Amino acid sequence: MATISVQAAADPTRAPSAPSSPLPGVNLATALTGNGDTTNTADRGGLTGPAALVITNAAGATPTVTVNILGSADGSSWFNVPYALVATPSTFTVAAITITAAATTTYLLQSGQPWRYLKANLSANTNETVTADFYQSRS
Repeated sequence: MATISVQAAADPTRAPSAPSSPLPGVNLATALTGNGDTTNTADRGGLTGPAALVITNAAGATPTVTVNILGSADGSSWFNVPYALVATPSTFTVAAITITAAATTTYLLQSGQPWRYLKANLSANTNETVTADFYQSRS
């Protein structure tokens, strides 16, 4: 498993973008099957502004997977990060996400929360293949 800096993922040869523009995405997992943590962990450093996790999954027969979005201040103690759906952007929850069909869903991560590192944990996975990408704004 690798820890990938959100800021290091930016292309240093490009001119800086506006402070509120998003940094390049960090891939947490591609075509992940089974149970456990995502292949990579994002490190957002001192950034605490708006962020999003995009989960894309392919479903087989009778699919289901439970996903917990996990944050950590120190990279060792993990807790569920508050997220909201795009349709209800002010309604945050820390509940586990149950996915039962193929979809691409954006989860908005609450700003100002005390986590530096982000990963996702998959459990009860039956016939689901998951890709997860993290996006962080510069603010």
